[in-house]
Amino acid sequence: MNDRPLQPSRRAALGTMAGLTAAFALGTPPARAAAGSAYVMAYFTESPNGDGADYGLHLAVSTDSLQWTPLNQNQPVVTPSGGTGGLRDPFVLRRQDGTFVVLATDLKGTDWSLQSQYVHVWDSADLRSFSGYRRLKLHDLATHSWAPEAYWDAGRGQYGIIYSAVNSSGHNVIMVNYTSDFVTASAAQVFFDPGYDVIDGDLAVGVDGVNYLYFKKDQTLVGARSTSLAPGSFTVFSTPVAHGGTEAPILIRSQATGTWFLWGDTYTPNGVFYAWQSAGLASGTWTAVDQRLYTQPLNSKHASIQPITATEYTGLLATWGAPAWNRLKSYNHPARYVRHADFVGRIDEYPFDPYADAQWTLVPGLADASGVSFRSVNYPTRYLRHSDYRMALAVNDGTTTFAQDATFHRTAGLADPSWSSFRSHNHPDRHLRHADHVLRIDPISTSTDKADATFSVCS
Repeated sequence: MNDRPLQPSRRAALGTMAGLTAAFALGTPPARAAAGSAYVMAYFTESPNGDGADYGLHLAVSTDSLQWTPLNQNQPVVTPSGGTGGLRDPFVLRRQDGTFVVLATDLKGTDWSLQSQYVHVWDSADLRSFSGYRRLKLHDLATHSWAPEAYWDAGRGQYGIIYSAVNSSGHNVIMVNYTSDFVTASAAQVFFDPGYDVIDGDLAVGVDGVNYLYFKKDQTLVGARSTSLAPGSFTVFSTPVAHGGTEAPILIRSQATGTWFLWGDTYTPNGVFYAWQSAGLASGTWTAVDQRLYTQPLNSKHASIQPITATEYTGLLATWGAPAWNRLKSYNHPARYVRHADFVGRIDEYPFDPYADAQWTLVPGLADASGVSFRSVNYPTRYLRHSDYRMALAVNDGTTTFAQDATFHRTAGLADPSWSSFRSHNHPDRHLRHADHVLRIDPISTSTDKADATFSVCS
């Protein structure tokens, strides 16, 4: 449940297929998923000034659980029609019959004083359509039902729904209800209460006979474990993990390597995801993942990740489409993205508003169709071009000079061949690079130059 304060009274206690075709033409297709190696992320969106706020269900897909492709142009695939009319903290669970259920907090915006005893629920066969929308009541307490998640409890033969609520203890605890159909649920009971404020529980069930629960404590992510799923059976064991104020843990295991990843969502700055990795959950220790290796969906907040099949991955892309735009991520400053600001080309730290300043349509080169030109999404008559070797966003005046200045040839990354570099069309001894965070074209010779001139073309 991102970016929310403790309650004051309790503080002391507590694209379309055409877009796909265009991407393939430019050599930047979403990676194809091997059998059983793909993932779907559910999230909502917010941005620092609210330009990117949307409280519907958003989806993204990945083949490695690290690099993500937003679906439906990063617009919602479904939005609640009841309650507050918006959601936060969506969670996707694959049910025992292979279909999916989606749960989410019933809250639109950030008015934490609103108290809902309900959560949003949808059914879906394949996440390509959604049916049976309803709100499920979890308790009669004068408190919230934040960040719901669900799991299969084989011993009970039922699903458990865990969520954050304030119990008689006076601080947030993790509650649980049991259900067979996500239409009705048992009475609420306390699932985990270590004696201090905890929210945002995320479970990994049955890992070498142990169940792991990660949660937010004092702006950090902490783990507890139990050999059963019985309420009250979990004990804290892990070393806290954080990057600034961190919440919304996600545990996901790579289907390719077996590596465990722990994602966390920070709210200072607004909505930045960080990832850590571990060879196994038993140690309770984590190592930060290089930010070059992962990219969150644009403006994404408090997400969940669910493994899917290659067929489901392909079906989601076919139904919702990959973005018709791209972002460019800096190699040696991976927290920064190429953007325009006052029509000057530069790299700035994510997130920022207007967020569309960092969205680009990569079109065939204006001077040479085998090259590429960068057309602004929010100023579609303007392109990145160089003038006196400095990059600016300018209106295409139709001249040959403009076309040449705005055309680049994409090459293997000068610092890393799995990334990309961009050679100037009319100054072929120069490449696009940043210097003091400002974009320009320069001759490249040193290792620093090469790193400055290397970018990831991502969504």
